[in-house]
Amino acid sequence: MVDVVRVADRPALVDAAADRLLALLAAIQADAAGGLHGDGVPRVVLTGGTAGIELLAKLAERAESSDVDVARIEFFFGDERNVPATHPDSNEGQAREALLDPLSVPAERIHGWGLDGGEMDEAVAAYERALDEYAPRGFDLHLLGMGGEGHINSLFPDTDAVRESRARAIAVTDSPKPPAERATLTLPAVRGSERVWLLVSGAEKAEAAGHVARGASPEDWPAAGARGSHETVLFVSEDAAGAL
Repeated sequence: MVDVVRVADRPALVDAAADRLLALLAAIQADAAGGLHGDGVPRVVLTGGTAGIELLAKLAERAESSDVDVARIEFFFGDERNVPATHPDSNEGQAREALLDPLSVPAERIHGWGLDGGEMDEAVAAYERALDEYAPRGFDLHLLGMGGEGHINSLFPDTDAVRESRARAIAVTDSPKPPAERATLTLPAVRGSERVWLLVSGAEKAEAAGHVARGASPEDWPAAGARGSHETVLFVSEDAAGAL
C-alpha cells in the first residue's frame, strides 16, 4: 500500500518531507537499539533531482536546531553518473554541497560510489561490499526522485537494470537518459529498505504518479516497484496529482 501525502507545490513537498525525515532520524537516534540495525544509527539513501537536493538543503538549514546528530547517520546514494564526485553532474557532489559539507558530516559516514569516468565494475563491487559492511540489514530510509516515465535511481522502463532480481548494485552502460554510463542500486536493494519515500513534483510526472499509486508493472513504470517493508510514501504536489 502506498501512503499518499498530497501538498500544494514543491516547496510544500520539501517542507513536509523535511519535517517527517527529521522526526524519523531523531526517533531512531533516541533509542540506543533503534533503527533497522538495532544500534540507533539510521541508514539513509539520498537521491538527486531538483526536489531531492532542495530537501537536503532544507535539512541542512534545520538539522542544527533539531535533535538529530548528523555524525551518527550512515549516508548512501541510490545512483551515480560515471563521473568523479567533484563533477557538477555528480549526485554525491550535489549532496555534499547541499547537506554533507555544510554540516561537516564525517567522511567515514559517507558511502559514495567512487566512480571516475573509467571502468565501473570494481567500483560497483566495492559498493556491494560497503553495503555488506555498513548496511547489512538494508536501509532505514530510501529517498527517491522520479522521472516522467517513472524511472527511479538509474532504473528505466523495459531495461535489463529494472529487471535485475538478485544484485543490489549494478553498472549501467546503456542508460536511455544521458549519460549512458551510471551505477545504481536495484529494485531488490530498494525493497530492502524499511521505508521508501518518493518525492514527485511537476505536471509531466502525473501519469507516472498514478501508476505508482495503483501498483503498475515495475518493468513499465519502475517507481511502481519501489516498496518499503514498513511504509511507502508518495509525496506529491498538486501539479503531479492529476492521475491519482
